[in-house]
Amino acid sequence: MSFTLPPGTPTAIAILFYVVIFVVAVAITPAGRRPSSALAWILVMLVLPLVGFALFALIGSPKLPAARREKQRSVDDRIEEHTREVPDFEGGPEAPDWLPAIAKLNRQSGGLPMIDGNRARLLPHFDEQLEAIIRAVDSAVVTVQVEFYIFALDETTRPFFAALERAVQRDVDVRVLLDHIGSRAYPGFRPALAEFTRIGVKWELMLPVLPLRGKYQRPDLRNHRKILVVDGRLAFVGSLNLIDPSYEKRGNIRRGLRWRDLLVELRGPIVNEVRAVFSTDWYSETDEIPPFRQLDATTDDGNPATMLAQIVPSGPGFEFENNLALFTSLLYAAERRVSITSPYFVPEESLLAAIVTAARRGVDIELFVGEIGDQFFVFHAQHSYYQDLLEAGVRIYEYREPIILHAKHISVDDHVSAVGSSNMDIRSFQLDLELMVLVSDREFTDSLRRVEDEYRAESTELTLDDWNRRGRGHRFVDNVARLSSAVQ
Repeated sequence: MSFTLPPGTPTAIAILFYVVIFVVAVAITPAGRRPSSALAWILVMLVLPLVGFALFALIGSPKLPAARREKQRSVDDRIEEHTREVPDFEGGPEAPDWLPAIAKLNRQSGGLPMIDGNRARLLPHFDEQLEAIIRAVDSAVVTVQVEFYIFALDETTRPFFAALERAVQRDVDVRVLLDHIGSRAYPGFRPALAEFTRIGVKWELMLPVLPLRGKYQRPDLRNHRKILVVDGRLAFVGSLNLIDPSYEKRGNIRRGLRWRDLLVELRGPIVNEVRAVFSTDWYSETDEIPPFRQLDATTDDGNPATMLAQIVPSGPGFEFENNLALFTSLLYAAERRVSITSPYFVPEESLLAAIVTAARRGVDIELFVGEIGDQFFVFHAQHSYYQDLLEAGVRIYEYREPIILHAKHISVDDHVSAVGSSNMDIRSFQLDLELMVLVSDREFTDSLRRVEDEYRAESTELTLDDWNRRGRGHRFVDNVARLSSAVQ
């Protein structure tokens, strides 16, 4: 006796199957996500159910584990206690009227106040960056605190490792943090760990993905910060990684590719804010908080310094997207001119709206990006936004190869700028721990403008006519990459 399914049964089963998948996907994906991200996840699960649910199980949570978030809150409370007597910034003789509100926003979200009495120096070229940080380590008397997303031992960085060894030999307390996944892809990673151990450096991997040792979180939640603090009196922040500018890849070396970064040397009480961020990250990995001292409003040489500065940390350990709030606030406050440098420029809806709105109300906006990119999908997702930007009047400059522009900064009008590790993309807003320094100072902004002038001289301006002539294949890949970028 044979059994025959009623007509239409396979279709009904298929429909039921996809209805169940849809219901389950809708139930698990929103969880505080933006609608665009939730819809992207639902689409992946419907089109590729097994792959989609497996990916969601692996990278579905955009937050650090609860225990790490609790550590962040406990350190935030400690920082608030130490800075409680520092008043909110209420304005200065050269600061724009809108700056106090942004400084207050940053303090409420990141915990650190805007403070006076600082100095800063921009280091726009690799040789001077390496020389400056080696010199700083060689000047250390008490502590050296180092934190980089990528840390590798190669012939270019070997002198820095030698400086760390000299510091250890002087009984300086040297601590190093390096991102596990960010660094492990490079040949110099394991030699770096071996060298740290040999010379006596205290080192820890940041956000390690070592499930067999009980250390696991979403693998693409990374610590992307770049920090160096010496004796609590001198600090460096920016986009630099401790690796040869070719990133040790044969293809890069063959093509002559080199990464260009920007580093800021800081002096004054702002250094203790950088130190507080390092202490937070060290505690997150070790359960130990390095000694933290009160803010000191003098520079190390005793000369008067008047630069206003504020450290803005961000990342999945915070409740809000602090860096996104900073960027959008600056764009809405701008009155005359904004210059943006971001190698990975994939803005979410609010940031794109802020840029386009500012351009349409008459603010001169320029964007510096690379002519070539090192990440295929990010590069093409970035391209998908150029049409909207160009039509709004944004001027786009592509830094010519073989240099890959890797600096991250924004300058607004005449007195305000921000420099650090954060790109303007979904990854930096939601998945990576980042750090920016917000500065209000005419001299500093002028020096940043001179760096931007260098970029412009080495770039080709992209026009709307040029962009409209790109091929259909290019447009298709751009659009697909833009859709995939929403899966966060």
